[in-house]
Amino acid sequence: MLRSALLAILAAALLLAAASARALHPELALVHARVYPAPDTAPLTNATILLRDGHIVSISEAAANTAPPLPPGAAVLDCTGMTVTAGLWNSHVHILPFNLLHAAQKTGPQLTAALQEMLTRWGFTTVFDIASVLDNTNNIRARIASGEVLGPRILTTGEPFFPEHGVPIYVQKYLADNHIVLPDDPDIAAAVARVSRQIHDGADAVKIFAGSSQADRVLLMPLDRAKAIVQEAHRLHRPVFAHPGNVAGMDVAIDSGVDVLAHVTSEDSQPWTPAIVDRLLSAHMALIPTLTLFDVEAHRQHLSPETTTKFIDLTVARLRAYHDAGGQILFGTDVGYIYQFDTAEEYTLMQRAGMTFPQILASLTVNPASRFGFASHTGRIVPNFDADLTVFAADPAADITALARVKYTIRAGKLIYQ
Repeated sequence: MLRSALLAILAAALLLAAASARALHPELALVHARVYPAPDTAPLTNATILLRDGHIVSISEAAANTAPPLPPGAAVLDCTGMTVTAGLWNSHVHILPFNLLHAAQKTGPQLTAALQEMLTRWGFTTVFDIASVLDNTNNIRARIASGEVLGPRILTTGEPFFPEHGVPIYVQKYLADNHIVLPDDPDIAAAVARVSRQIHDGADAVKIFAGSSQADRVLLMPLDRAKAIVQEAHRLHRPVFAHPGNVAGMDVAIDSGVDVLAHVTSEDSQPWTPAIVDRLLSAHMALIPTLTLFDVEAHRQHLSPETTTKFIDLTVARLRAYHDAGGQILFGTDVGYIYQFDTAEEYTLMQRAGMTFPQILASLTVNPASRFGFASHTGRIVPNFDADLTVFAADPAADITALARVKYTIRAGKLIYQ
C-alpha cells in the first residue's frame, strides 16, 4: 500500500515536471550520448539528438569533450556514459492488472504510476496490448493523449476471440474476481460482426485463441471460424495475433492467415521440425517468443528444477529454429498476465537462442515498426521521425541486460519515465 502511494506521489511530481519543462523549453537536447540510430548501423559517440514538437530535428556527432551548439533555451539531458536507441516496443502486453482496470475510477497519477511500474521504466514507448477490455483501454489511451497520464503509445486488440465456450482456464478466476465478462460469440456471424464493431470502436488489431487451454486439453478454434475472423480483420486492414497453445493450434493460425504468433508453442514436448518452421516462414508469420513466461509458469506449477530447465531449453530452441531460418522476431513479454516486469531475463534467453544485440534491438524497434505499419516515422533515430527514445545506463552491446537498466524513456519528445 505504501509502495503504491509513493509511486502515485512520484508520478504526480513527474507530471508536474513534464508540464513545466514543456512550458519553459520547446526543445529538448540529449548530449554526450552513445547512440545507435538503427540496429544495423554503427554507434555514434559524443552524439547530440535535438527534439522539437514531438519529432527528431537532428542527430550529430562531435569530437570527444566538445560541447555541441544548442538552440537558446533548449532543455538539456546530459547522457554522458549512457546509450540511446529508438524507443522500444513491447509487442505482447495486457492492460489487465488490477491497478489498470476500472481506469475511470482512478486518478491520472495512479495510472501513470501503474504504467511506469509495468512498462515505461523498462523503456517502452509503444506497446501492443493483445487482450484487454477495450472500453477500459480506450479510457487510458485518451488520458495519455490528453496529457493527464504519462504513458506509452498503446495499440490494442481489445477483447480476444475464443473457440465457443473456450476462455482459457488460467484466467477464468481472475476475470470473475474482477467482474470482467468476455464475449462468447455463439456463431461465426456473431464473431465476424464483433470484429467489425471492435475495430470501429478503436481496436488496432484482432487476437484469436487458435488453441485455448482447458482443464484437460487444448481446445482448438474451428478453422472456418478462425478464417472468417481473420478475413474480416484483413478486410478492415488490421493484423491478427494468435495464441497457439500447441502445434495443432499453430496449424489453425497458419491455415487461417494469422499474421503474428503470440508465443512459441508450450503445450507439447517436441522440438519444432524443419517442416513446422517452413510452414511458418511460408505464412510470413512474425513470432513473439515470450520466453520468460514459461519460466514463470514453471515456477507457478512447482515444476522441479530439472523439468523447468528442460522446458525453458525447449522454448529457447524453438526461437532459435525460427530465428536461424530467417523468421521475423518481435519482442514481447506477456506482462499484465505475468507480473515479472523486469525484462533482463527475456533478453538473456533471447541471447541464449543465438540472437545478437543488433537482432534483439531490431525485435524491439524496426521489426514491429515495419510489421505494424509504423516504419515511416518510428523505429529509428533519424530527422523527422517521432521523438521516441530510450536511454540506458550502459551499453547493451557489451551487456545485453543493460537493455533493462533504463535511465529515461521519452515519448513524442516528453519524458514519461526518469
